[in-house]
Parts: sequence; structure tokens; C-alpha cells
Amino acid sequence: MMPLTHDMRTGWGSALLAAATFGLSGPLAKGLMDAGWSSAAAVAVRVLLAAVVLAPIAARQLRGRWTLLRRNASFITVYAMLAIAGCQLAYFNAVAHMEVGVALLIEFTAPIAVVGWLWLSKGQRPTRLTVLGAGLGVVGLLLVLEVTSGARVSLVGVLWALGAMVGAAAYFVLSAREDDALPGTVLAAGGLLIGGIALLLAGLAGIVPFTVSTAPVTFSGFTAPWWLPVLALGVVTAALAYVAGIAATRRLGSRLASFVALNEVLMALVFAWLLLGEVPRTSQLLGGALILAGVVAVRLGEPVVVVDEAQDAGVQLGRPLG
Repeated sequence: MMPLTHDMRTGWGSALLAAATFGLSGPLAKGLMDAGWSSAAAVAVRVLLAAVVLAPIAARQLRGRWTLLRRNASFITVYAMLAIAGCQLAYFNAVAHMEVGVALLIEFTAPIAVVGWLWLSKGQRPTRLTVLGAGLGVVGLLLVLEVTSGARVSLVGVLWALGAMVGAAAYFVLSAREDDALPGTVLAAGGLLIGGIALLLAGLAGIVPFTVSTAPVTFSGFTAPWWLPVLALGVVTAALAYVAGIAATRRLGSRLASFVALNEVLMALVFAWLLLGEVPRTSQLLGGALILAGVVAVRLGEPVVVVDEAQDAGVQLGRPLG
């Protein structure tokens, strides 16, 4: 086995940090929505607060290079609408109709979508192991939804969770792009700002429900003032999470980063248990294990690109060339 490079170690550390911080967002948002917040309001406040936190850092990185914003304006806008605003709005709407763990497990079939996109866009045909992994993921998804037990499934929640899956896949694919030397913090800050403004305008126009509340937020065993989970959503689960996630994806590549990010599912289940008292059922745990096993198989079935030292000026092990 080839030893990990410094960039790979940094990438893994960033990916695990992103998984933990992203995993906290669902339980915090569900607490806010139970206290009277709409999902659009929770997302907008979260991403706008994160943009405010990251803006000074992004401005310093852009000093003398402001033309980067003009050249990447369309890319940042697409990133904002798909990977940030769209993904988070869909996910928060999903957890409003189903348990956090179930919504997140559906969303994290995204690595399979990433593999499919790379096949269609770059001709990287999946192997038999990849196809087997996709099959395991589908079976696991059926168990998570408890289709075989006859349990009632929220169709609305499932559709929102699938929308979040598309957004998550876009996040991994787009975050790996660094063709124009656009700093990751600048991409995160710009995407968060545009996405937050778009949601705010949609709320003001009445396109999506937009309500906030100053009522205390009740979690499992304790109550917190409304501003505390809002602050945690913005600073921890958005500003820190997106910067760490982009850094990880640029070092590991979209496929490997999406695989490591599956730890978010486990972290979200832990946080949902601690904050909301949501204990997953046995069939759902089995389904979650099959989904994780399926995505691991998808990852193992993909070719690993190894570059020599002369080539490796900015390309890491496991990232496809070209």
C-alpha cells in the first residue's frame, strides 16, 4: 500500500471534520423547525451567517485577484443554487417530514450518483463491483424506508431527500473543480452569500414559506434559546463545514471525498439520538449498513489513478486526471 501524502492526510482530516459538522445541521434545524421556523428561513439564516463569517477571509485571499470573481461568477452561482441553497432546502424539508437519519441515508446515495455522472460525462464506465454496490444501495434504501414492513412512508419526505441527494452529488462534483485557482474559502463564501440571498428573496416574494420564531428550542432533555442553535448552524455546520468539505474534495477528488463523507450519516444518527431522542430501528440500521457497504463497493470498484512524483504538483492520489 502506498503511504499517504501530506495532502492526503490533510484531505482525510478535513473530510472527517466536514462530516461531523455537517452531521450536526439536521438535528439543529429540526429543533428550530419544531419551534416554529420554516425550513427556508432556517437554511437562509444558516448560510447568510456563514457568509458573513467567511467574507473577511475570502476578501483577504482575493486581494489583488478580484478578477477571479468575474471569471467564476457563473460557476459560483451554479454552486450556490445547486450545492448549497437547493441541497440544504431539500434536506431540511425532508427532515420536516421524516427522521433525520432516514433523510440523510437517502441523501447519501449521492456517491452512486457521482459515479454515474462521471461515467456519462467522462466515459468512466463502472466495474462489476460498482454495479454490485449500487444494487446493495438500492436494497438498503428499501429497508431504510421500511417498504417491506408495510410501514407508512412519507412520499413528500422521500422526494425532498432525493432532491437533497442530487444537490449533494453536485456539491462533490463542483467542489473538486479548481481550474482557475479559485480559493476554497472564496467559493464557499460566494456560494453561501448568493444561496442565502436567493432563499431570502424567495421568502419575501412568497415563493417559499419564510417564518422565524424567538421561542426557545426544545431538544431531548434540555431547552436552548433560539439564537444558540442558529449560531451553531451558521458558524459550525455551514462556515466551518463548507470550507473543510471543499478542502477535502480538492485533495481527495469527488469520488473518494463522497465516500469519506458517509461518516456524516453516522454522526447525524448520533446527534439525532442525543438531541432529538430519535433511535433508529433494527431494519433501518441494517438498511443503513447495506447502503454504506454498497457505496464502499462502488468506491472500491472504481479505478485508482496513481501519478508519479514529477506529475504530482497539485494532483493527489485517487483524483482522475483530465
